[in-house]
Amino acid sequence: MTPAAASRMRLRAMLRKESLQIIRDPSSIAIAFVMPVVLLLLFGYGVSLDARDIPLAMVVEQADSNTASLTGAFQHSTYFRPVSYRDIQSAQRALDEHRVSAIVWLRSDFSRRLLSGRNAAPIGVIIDGVDANQARITEGYLQGVWQTWLSAWLSERGVKAQPAVSLEARIWFNPAVRSRDFLVPGLIAVIMTLIGAMLTSMVVAREWERGTMEALMVTPVRIGEVALGKLVPYFVLGMGGMLLSVAMALYVFDVPLRGSFWVLVLASALFMSVALGMGLLISVVARSQFVAGQISIVATFLPAFILSGFIFEIGAMPEVIQVITHIVPARYFVAILHTLFLAGDIWPIILLNSAALLVMAALFLGVARRKTHKRLDA
Repeated sequence: MTPAAASRMRLRAMLRKESLQIIRDPSSIAIAFVMPVVLLLLFGYGVSLDARDIPLAMVVEQADSNTASLTGAFQHSTYFRPVSYRDIQSAQRALDEHRVSAIVWLRSDFSRRLLSGRNAAPIGVIIDGVDANQARITEGYLQGVWQTWLSAWLSERGVKAQPAVSLEARIWFNPAVRSRDFLVPGLIAVIMTLIGAMLTSMVVAREWERGTMEALMVTPVRIGEVALGKLVPYFVLGMGGMLLSVAMALYVFDVPLRGSFWVLVLASALFMSVALGMGLLISVVARSQFVAGQISIVATFLPAFILSGFIFEIGAMPEVIQVITHIVPARYFVAILHTLFLAGDIWPIILLNSAALLVMAALFLGVARRKTHKRLDA
């Protein structure tokens, strides 16, 4: 038998061994196929960055046709759920007790100031600022309702408003402004990080704990064949989890895929290689499954969740943190996912981020290969 044929036979044996081990391990199947479903359902239905039905306290000191019209504008808005209060004191108590998120206060001279045309109508606005992001969203919605109502009110009276700047809003890539369309694609990067890095990080550590690594070392199998035999089944497992996640994104959550599906597959394969390289490197360093699992969570999952742009905008982070995000592989994959799902095949973004992933894949797999030795000492 030629050396090449012997190598192929040993590799097939390693692939069969690792595949059978995955099939017999329910936790691997659960992480690859059950966990993506749970996470997608949780973030798709349970987590939302949209603001809808914001409880709003309306205080009208002197009711008339103008205050009724403005109150009606808030009542017909999909963003607010107005609740009437007799005075500002009771509305402030409701705000203190978190029963409402904001107060709109129409004072007794609202109509007189409005009809005089000399100054803006006196509207008092108080917003709960505990959640800064929610407060900014609420403020924007309040201004939008007010400006829309004021323009209509002036138009009815034949008065043409002349603002200093005329704004025409155009929302690109996510015209429905659904946070689900932003969250679900980014979640695929987190899922693939968990499948690739966490499962692989415990592969070699599990062999050491069970005592099978010593038996493996006395066989003719080369160390490269051992590593490849362990990585390929988990690569297939990770790509299967990716396809399941994409199918749920398209057919369960109606997230559009405006880019090429095959570009998505290639980019996912590249990121999966990075995740497998990180997991293999962790598993080589840590010979305990518990330690390997903890390191994989801290070094791969948390950065992918927090520093990748999956939820938190990288541009809004401090400059030091923005620099740190460049060493997080998920950052580049999330950028590719958002581009492919929401914008399309924007090649400058896809190629630049794919190049970064390619460098990281070569780095992690290369270091893991150098750290993997066929001997009993560390």
